[in-house]
Amino acid sequence: MKKLINNIEDVITEQMQGMAAAHPELKINLDPKFIIRADSDSQKKVVIISGGGSGHEPMHGGYVGKGMLDAACPGEVFTSPTPDQMFECAKAAHNGHGVLFLVKNYTGDVMNFEMAAEMLNAEGIKTQNVLIDDDVAVKDSLYTAGRRGVGTTVIMEKIVGAAAEAGYSLEACAKLATKVNSYGRSMGMALTSCIVPAAGKPNFDIDENEIEIGVGIHGEPGRKRIPHTSCDEITSILTHAILDDGVYTRQIREWDHGTGNWKEIEFTSPPFKSGDKMIVLVNGLGSTPLSELYGVYRKMHEICEDKNIVITRKIIGSYITALDMQGVSITMVKTDDEILKFWDAPVKTPALRWGV
Repeated sequence: MKKLINNIEDVITEQMQGMAAAHPELKINLDPKFIIRADSDSQKKVVIISGGGSGHEPMHGGYVGKGMLDAACPGEVFTSPTPDQMFECAKAAHNGHGVLFLVKNYTGDVMNFEMAAEMLNAEGIKTQNVLIDDDVAVKDSLYTAGRRGVGTTVIMEKIVGAAAEAGYSLEACAKLATKVNSYGRSMGMALTSCIVPAAGKPNFDIDENEIEIGVGIHGEPGRKRIPHTSCDEITSILTHAILDDGVYTRQIREWDHGTGNWKEIEFTSPPFKSGDKMIVLVNGLGSTPLSELYGVYRKMHEICEDKNIVITRKIIGSYITALDMQGVSITMVKTDDEILKFWDAPVKTPALRWGV
């Protein structure tokens, strides 16, 4: 293993310290670990918080700032942050208008964010959770019950963060986040594994002439393993898996502030259809050259044109990674006027910024 690290146990702390030194608009807390806007004390709005295991940078800490997240909780590499960590983070960021947790669908994240929400609601801090489960590759995985949460997370954090900045209530932010999730679908693939520093070896074994279709952002198995093939063929597999995905119905849990308990609601994501307008993310998983991502976008754009899918906005780069994995994921989120308005709104974070 060759990595730019000192001691393995100091990796997350030193990365956070480096981020704080580079971005004085952010504050860090090391015990417990969280990243928060330096101007959080002056904000009078719903607080938007996300988090998860480290190793996916720039997500989530790189998206803390005006028009996006108010705070983020980094766990150890590929490990959920703890409930106490999220609880203290939310208390530090809260300003009287409620807290919305955006939670990727991984078993540890779901359980720990739910515990944190219960603790906060018990303290009188109105808190709600919204789940992200946009990965069409597999229904269940090593880390999840149900679809995994992947690239739609970035798009949701941008849209809901802008809505909170514009004065949306907690209920309105949660409703918008749920809509974005229902409109989002993703699919990824890996050319190579990644190396977790504590393990010092590849996270999974894959032959030189093989690729994993539908891989998760921790290296979880996908749909199938196939011989390596062309960029166009790989892109076609990913794009068609997204566009051909059917109706997706599942149970979601939200906090009922009236009864003080979780309630389950059936929620359905409609399939994409001809004429839909999309925000698209072509995302590198850590070690994929930008030139190759543009090659993927070229073929994906061609397929969308053939199917009368209109790409209205796009971002191309490494926005949600898996350490040093070589691979790509594609995310499509259907838009409407509300979503597009908040996507275009100003944002100023270390990893995403426009309009400021």
